[in-house]
Amino acid sequence: MAKLLSCVLGPRLYKIYRERDSERGSSVVPEAPTSVSSPPSSSWDTYYQPRALEKHADSILALASVFWSISYYSSPFAFFYLYRKGYLSLSKVVPFSHYAGTLLLLLAGVACLRGIGRWTNPQYRQFITILEATHRNQSSENKRQLSNYNFDFRSWPVDFHWEEPSSRKESRGGPSRRGVALLRPEPLHRGTADTLLNRVKKLPCQITSYLVAHTLGRRMLYPGSVYLLQKALMPVLLQGQARLVEECNGRRAKLLACDGNEIDTMFVDRRGTAEPQGQKLVICCEGNAGFYEVGCVSTPLEAGYSVLGWNHPGFAGSTGVPFPQNEANAMDVVVQFAIHRLGFQPQDIVIYAWSIGGFTATWAAMSYPDVSAVILDASFDDLVPLALKVMPDSWRGLVTRTVRQHLNLNNAEQLCRYQGPVLLIRRTKDEIITTTVPEDIMSNRGNDLLLKLLQHRYPCVMAEEGLWVVRQWLEASSQLEEASVYSQWEVDEDWCLSVLRSYQAEHGPDFPWSVGEDMSADGRRQLALFLARKHLHNFEATHCTPLLAQNFQMPWHL
Repeated sequence: MAKLLSCVLGPRLYKIYRERDSERGSSVVPEAPTSVSSPPSSSWDTYYQPRALEKHADSILALASVFWSISYYSSPFAFFYLYRKGYLSLSKVVPFSHYAGTLLLLLAGVACLRGIGRWTNPQYRQFITILEATHRNQSSENKRQLSNYNFDFRSWPVDFHWEEPSSRKESRGGPSRRGVALLRPEPLHRGTADTLLNRVKKLPCQITSYLVAHTLGRRMLYPGSVYLLQKALMPVLLQGQARLVEECNGRRAKLLACDGNEIDTMFVDRRGTAEPQGQKLVICCEGNAGFYEVGCVSTPLEAGYSVLGWNHPGFAGSTGVPFPQNEANAMDVVVQFAIHRLGFQPQDIVIYAWSIGGFTATWAAMSYPDVSAVILDASFDDLVPLALKVMPDSWRGLVTRTVRQHLNLNNAEQLCRYQGPVLLIRRTKDEIITTTVPEDIMSNRGNDLLLKLLQHRYPCVMAEEGLWVVRQWLEASSQLEEASVYSQWEVDEDWCLSVLRSYQAEHGPDFPWSVGEDMSADGRRQLALFLARKHLHNFEATHCTPLLAQNFQMPWHL
C-alpha cells in the first residue's frame, strides 16, 4: 500500500535516458560516498512507456490543468461578466460550489486511477524506488541513478543551497533572505520633500504601477514564464534536454536561491577533453522566452567550452516569477554553484548572455568582478526606451514609473561597474531591440550600451570628436561599410595599442582612464574607433538567429 500511495502522489515521468558508460565512473557533483541500495539501472528504451490507464488519466489531468490556466488568466473578465449578469449572488454561487466540489472529487479519482496505472508498471515502480532512496540519502550513486530519469522537476532533490559556501555562513555582507543587492534607481523628482502628503499623493500611481507590473508587465517582459507557452513547448524542451544529457553528458541540478526559489540548471563538463577552452566555464543567461534546453548554450558548446545553463525563475523547472530581484538571486546561486561545487575559479568563468539575459550577466559581472569576461549578444542598455516603443505614447509616465520601480533592467549602469574584458555582439537586422524599424541600425539599443561603456571607461577619448566618429562607425551595417569608415580615419592600431599599454603600465588597469586628455583631436578619433571596434562585433542576422560558434570569441584585452 505504501508503494501504491507513492505512485499516486509521485511526479510525472517523461523519459528514461540511455545508460552511458561515463556514468559508471564518477559523478560531476561530488557527494558523500555512502549510498542506499536500489534496483539496477534501467535497460529499457529512452522513452518512458506508460500503461493505458496512466496515459489516459494523464491526458485528462493535463487538459484540466490547461483549462485551469485559461480560467486563471481570464478570471478578471469572467468575474466582471458574471457580476454584470447577476450571477455572483449567494443563490447562484452555492450550486456552483457544489459543481466545483464534484469536479474536484472526479479529478482526485482520476489521479488515483493514474496511480494504479503507475503501480502496475515496473518502469515507474523502479523509478519511484530510486527517487525515494535519493530523498533519504543523496549519495553519489543514488543521484547517478536518478539522473537517468527525466521527471517533474518539483520532486527533484535540492543539490546546492545558497548558504552552503562556508564563507557565506561566516560573513555578514552576503545576501539575506530578502535577496542580493541591486542598484536602485534615482528618484524621478529630485529635491522633492518626502512628506506624508507627497506619499499620499503618490500612492494611487504606485498602486497602479504595482498592478501593471505584476499582471500585464511581467508577462509581456518574460513571455516564457506563461504556463500555456511552456505547455506548448514541452515536447521541444524534453528533446533538448535529452540531447544535452545523452549526447553531451550533461548533468542536471536543482539550486535553492536565497528567496526560496528553486533554479533548474544543466552542466556540461569539458575539462577532461583535449580542447584547451574546455577549462573555461561559460555561464549562459537566456532571453525572455529562452530555455537552456533550446537556448544559447548551444553556441559555446559547439565552440568546445564547459557550459552551465540555467532557467529564469518561473521557466520550465525553475520556480518563482522573473522579477529583477528574483533574477539576481538566481544568478547569485548559479555563480556560487559554479565556484564552490563545480570547482571553477572566478578567473575561469565567462558570463555569456543573449537579449534580456544581459541583466543577470551584468549583475554577475558587477557582483563578481573577478570573472574572466562578459559577452553580451543582442542586448540593450536600458529597458525604458524599449518599453515606451511598444506602449501608447499617452502611457509614457506610467510605463517609465512602472519599469523604474518594478522592472528596472539597467544593464549599462551595472556593466560600467565591471573592470574586465567585455564584448558586445550587435545584430544588424535586429527587430526587437531597435526603437524604430530593423533597417534603422542607429536605433539599436546595443549602440547605446557600447557608447555608455566607452564613455565611462575612456571619458577623455569619448569627448566630442571621439563620440562623433564612433557614431559614424556605428551607422555601418556591413563589414564593407565598417572597413570604409575605419580606413577613412587611417587608424594606426600599433600606435593605439602602445598608447593604451603605456597608460596602463603607468596608472594601472582600473577604469575610468584619463588617456587622451592631452591628445590631439585626430589621436582621440583614432583611439575611439580602435576601442569601438575591439568592444563591438557585428553579426548580420535577426534577433533570434542562433549565434554561430565561429562568432563566439573571447573579448579583447590588453
